[in-house]
Amino acid sequence: MASDVYQFSAIRNNGEEFDFSALQGRPMLIVNTASKCGFTPQYAGLEALYKEFGPKGLEIIAFPCDQFAHQEPGDDAEIAQFCQVNYGVTFPIMSKIKVNGKETHPLYLWLKKEASGKLGKAIKWNFTKFLVSKDGTTVQRFAPAVEPKDLRGAIEQVL
Repeated sequence: MASDVYQFSAIRNNGEEFDFSALQGRPMLIVNTASKCGFTPQYAGLEALYKEFGPKGLEIIAFPCDQFAHQEPGDDAEIAQFCQVNYGVTFPIMSKIKVNGKETHPLYLWLKKEASGKLGKAIKWNFTKFLVSKDGTTVQRFAPAVEPKDLRGAIEQVL
């Protein structure tokens, strides 16, 4: 098992490989997202955090996932267009993944191991947030109902 987040890679929604080692020394907020969820408006809050804290080093990375009530039915291009048109998202959006089960993306296996939720390791719903510190090892987990604006204090601590 990996010892830090920098050992992972993922595929961006445009098909390019995204290597987390390129973010060495930067804190990250990693979120599983969906376009047809009650929490979908959190994209606006995530973008606001990105505009505020991105210049200070924070990276926000969205991982669309369709494992919860089929709330992310689109393909990568549709998801990217939805995020841009409706929320002006400028932070990286990865290709759709699984966050639970046999096909869980390796990054999410690691995140869940490092920061279990109140009900265990499984991701319970869309917009579960993981804040990874600059060292790439310390992970804090936040429930879907936690609004992005409510993460400001935690983000300031890891910057």
